[in-house]
Amino acid sequence: MTMTMERQPDFAALRTAMVASQLRTNAVSDARVVAAMATVPRERFVPADQVPFAYRDGLAELGGGRSLNLPTATGRLLTEARLVPADRVLLIGAASGYTAAVLAELVASVVAVESDPALVAMARVSLANDSRVTIVEGPLERGHAAGAPYDVLIIDGAVEEVPETLVTQVHPDGRVVGGLIDRGVTRLSAGRRSGGGFAMLDFADIECCRLPGFAKPARFTF
Repeated sequence: MTMTMERQPDFAALRTAMVASQLRTNAVSDARVVAAMATVPRERFVPADQVPFAYRDGLAELGGGRSLNLPTATGRLLTEARLVPADRVLLIGAASGYTAAVLAELVASVVAVESDPALVAMARVSLANDSRVTIVEGPLERGHAAGAPYDVLIIDGAVEEVPETLVTQVHPDGRVVGGLIDRGVTRLSAGRRSGGGFAMLDFADIECCRLPGFAKPARFTF
């Protein structure tokens, strides 16, 4: 009786293809970001049934209505964040820990906030040996004020609005990047905190995973 084993995909080749066909062709131009995403094994941050699809140009389902963001969206956000090695980063929407792992290759430290207990558990297992990343379980929209102020705020997904609670956890002149939902369309945006206020400007229309907890308050009209 002959038994056959299912052949595992060549993940190194898939990472190389992701860089060539998804990142470099979509303005992910920071060489450090590209190198980190070419190194971190994305297949380790998805459930077993999603492993074959870990590098596709689409959302990877994580369960519970949550998804791993598109490589292109994450790559564009990290590029626009203008990261430097000394940065302290607050990451909102840690999910299974993939983006935190990429950031750990690029910055001094990462505080990654996640609200889904199952994803928190997955991220903590995947990142157990990385002292640069701290996984915090709690509402995404509240961030982690205990670790503030941060140099950079990264929202790795799309939200209806960025609450003041998160903005105030960033240094004055700190950088903020994330996805915004505008009339049903997800757009990547970037901004800075300043003494005169805070605003974000769109820089790309890209499909992006949507994060829970950021719905705008309902407005009554008469």
